[in-house]
Amino acid sequence: MQKFIVFDTVQISYRVTGKGNPVFLIHGFGEDARIWESLEQHLQDKYTLLIIDLPGTGNSGYNQNLFSMQANGEIINQIIEKEKLGKTVLLGHSMGGYIALAFAAQYPQKLKAIGLLHSTVFADGDEKKAARQKNITFLKQHGTAKFLQLSIPNLFAPDFVRDHREIVDQQINKNSYINKEVLMAFTEAMLQREDNSIWLQQTDLPVLFIIGKEDKAISFESSLQQCHLPKISYIHILPEVGHMGMLEAEKAFNKGIVNFLRDLEE
Repeated sequence: MQKFIVFDTVQISYRVTGKGNPVFLIHGFGEDARIWESLEQHLQDKYTLLIIDLPGTGNSGYNQNLFSMQANGEIINQIIEKEKLGKTVLLGHSMGGYIALAFAAQYPQKLKAIGLLHSTVFADGDEKKAARQKNITFLKQHGTAKFLQLSIPNLFAPDFVRDHREIVDQQINKNSYINKEVLMAFTEAMLQREDNSIWLQQTDLPVLFIIGKEDKAISFESSLQQCHLPKISYIHILPEVGHMGMLEAEKAFNKGIVNFLRDLEE
């Protein structure tokens, strides 16, 4: 069911589907809720899924106050409050993981577990910040379509791009509608986000890590480093996969999440 909340005068779109314990899915940068189509099919018979379109994507509006990780954490909180579904599992892909962490740091009592899917608790280093600044400049000069044409192939493992170029191109075409101002603002917000490694060390929540061994956006070494921080870690490594496991290794990606959720029920 398509639903809306109004946050800071802006209409935010999300869907609620399925039945059972709640699982909240947060998509990443340059994506919208459609990235979860396969996972939704796997989960909706056993879980109530809340699937958001972040500000400026899908059917969600935006203003300049809505791009920080903390603001989006508050949007997640408002949706959870509205739905009254009890403790929730929060799963975030890439930037969605940063938003999940911002929510978790503020509202841990509302969570059953958290999943960082091709994501990281560490703040950007100097090299990454410089790269994001270049992305902002490129977006300003050339717009969304050209930016995605260059950036999205780098999110996939090279062999996948070679063998499944149609899937890569589909991601570019599906998301080129996103306003460049939205991507610029989210890029700046990611650049400015806080390090959450201390929170991860202190939490008692189970944490799922899904890691692509060929991820260029978040190095394999960095991904492994964060896995040692929580008291309870579930680690699911996808070989020959980059940053987009839900598309590159659909069955293995979904299985990792299904197994994690099943363990939480036991």
